[in-house]
Amino acid sequence: MHLYRSVAALGRHDRAQGCAVTIGAFDGVHLGHQEILGVLRARAAALNCPSLVLSFEPLPKEYFCVGVPPARLTRFREKFALLQQLGVDLFLCPRFETVRHLEPDTFIEQLLILGLGVRHMVVGHDFRFAARRSGTVADLEAAGAHHGFGVTQVPAVICAGQRVSSTAVRDALAGGDMAQAAAMLGRPYAMSGRVVRGNGLGKKLGLPTANVTLGRRQSPVQGIFAVRVSLDGKLHDGVASVRTQLAADGAEPLLQVFIFDFDQAIYGEHITVHFIHRLRDAEKAADIDSMTTQMRQALIDARAVLAA
Repeated sequence: MHLYRSVAALGRHDRAQGCAVTIGAFDGVHLGHQEILGVLRARAAALNCPSLVLSFEPLPKEYFCVGVPPARLTRFREKFALLQQLGVDLFLCPRFETVRHLEPDTFIEQLLILGLGVRHMVVGHDFRFAARRSGTVADLEAAGAHHGFGVTQVPAVICAGQRVSSTAVRDALAGGDMAQAAAMLGRPYAMSGRVVRGNGLGKKLGLPTANVTLGRRQSPVQGIFAVRVSLDGKLHDGVASVRTQLAADGAEPLLQVFIFDFDQAIYGEHITVHFIHRLRDAEKAADIDSMTTQMRQALIDARAVLAA
């Protein structure tokens, strides 16, 4: 999959061939997103042209949020990897402020037609676009009839009686319902990051943990979890803690992972942590002995869950 951060950069590909396009935040790349991407790939194959996902950084909800925005399900790197796994050909992700002012007609003509050479649009059931979210599917269909591109609107995906959405996944994770989140994602929820050095307390207690930088202002999960860790092409069982800690510029989430039966130094490695089951809240221990007891009980509970 090729990544472009501007329409001008995208211009290097054969624009005469055009492309099938979808637009969205794609936070989480859940089953609803996957359905859209499946239709996108099918339309691109039928037209013998590339499939293209158009998204923005920061996400529009983050850009317009006055306070703390909703917790991201997927960082940019994670989203890129998921889109690549799903067979997308081109990923265009410009800065949101470069397009936020465009009215629907201008958005269609300058960005979709002149910029991308759109041949088919695939959108979700609740799709809106352009300044103030004023553009509708009807606007796309009218432009398509005039300029010669097709439009497909994909219905919502329902899981256990609930419409799948990034908000629904976020709510399930916040409530500790990892099974429901996994059902809507089509996979266990995961976060990835680079292992950095911590304060060494876990090692002193005989339970060395990998400290992972999450690159998020807040985490969609909090607490103690039974997890599986992707490292060196293998999955390792473990237990993880996600909590908020004070940082130089405010507060940030901290992910700490203890990997069972593993004693390699992995500082600087990039790992992915798959959250299988939430065990409990991350409680503050009264002293070192209490902390050690809590940690060892979490290991026992996590082993039991993962063995089952």
